Amino acid sequence: MQFNWYGTSGTIIVFTKASKMWIACQYGTISASESYPDYGKERRPLLSTGAFLQAMIPLFIMAIIGFASRKMRILPSSATQVITQLLLYITLPALILYSLNTTLSRDILTDFAWLVAMSIFILSISVLAGFLLRRRAKLPVKQKSVYESLIIFGNQGFIGFAISYILMAEQGIMYLTLFNVCYLILIWSYGIFLFTKNESSTNWKALFLNPGILSTLIGLCMLFLPFDWPLPLLNTFEDVGKMTIPLSMILIGSLLAEIRWHVFQQYSKHVYVWIAAACKLLILPSFLFVFFFLPVPYPLIVVAVLTAAMPSAPTISVYAKKYGGDASFASFGVMLTTLLCLVTIPLLYSFLQWLHSIFY
Repeated sequence: MQFNWYGTSGTIIVFTKASKMWIACQYGTISASESYPDYGKERRPLLSTGAFLQAMIPLFIMAIIGFASRKMRILPSSATQVITQLLLYITLPALILYSLNTTLSRDILTDFAWLVAMSIFILSISVLAGFLLRRRAKLPVKQKSVYESLIIFGNQGFIGFAISYILMAEQGIMYLTLFNVCYLILIWSYGIFLFTKNESSTNWKALFLNPGILSTLIGLCMLFLPFDWPLPLLNTFEDVGKMTIPLSMILIGSLLAEIRWHVFQQYSKHVYVWIAAACKLLILPSFLFVFFFLPVPYPLIVVAVLTAAMPSAPTISVYAKKYGGDASFASFGVMLTTLLCLVTIPLLYSFLQWLHSIFY
């Protein structure tokens, strides 16, 4: 959004590109930049490590609510699928469209270029690492594709958006959406290919017509058009989109509740699932530290590193069930990385803050 401020005595007169109308608001002595950040001109300040940890507590509580609701059967077994569909087809696209409602500028184009470059860089390394580790792994055929997928594909859609939102609000969502463009294409193509291999069953229509891709492309197109969404529609995008964060964390808790104890016992001593977790949560994201030596804005590096460090995607379990992989192995890998990320994400953020004090 583009904002211009006029007036005195604590009155902020705001003209938004989104609304095409003047709005007068009383905010006392609060600064305009704090109230109405312009993505194209000024980046939102990042949280301190302590504030970041404090902001993550509500996310944990939401996940616990989902876990307890599923265990107490308040949420039936069918609820997981319903919430997933609601997120993928309604709330997440709305959040993406709302977050991409900003003014196109040189800064936005530069940020987009850096985000795409970092995304391609880390995805290439992840694919290569997954391929090499798969070849060396002494696993049954049904587990090899799962093992490789656990290393490559993270939960960038649900937990990723939640973390980005608590860090930089809608600006963080915009950054993550741009960073996820290449990832969405990869998981809908190469992700399916890993389980089908030589079968010609890749659904290319689903690749290009899935709601994540469509909403991102529409949002990017709106950046280049001389008009904006009508205000009532934009407000709808905002209200519906902000349901994504609590719903996604409730879904994560519900998915964790479905892991059976015997599955936990069976795979907890499985060395390869721990190797996959270490690669996904710590080793692979650390390759992005090389961008500290380049003129990349610090908030972009934070989004890229933390997104790359997301736990393995629940989509892997879906693919395993659909294409004949080991679904139990996939579910445990997703559960393990999700639990471990409660520790690894704050650690990475603390380390990023330390690197920031050195390089910036």
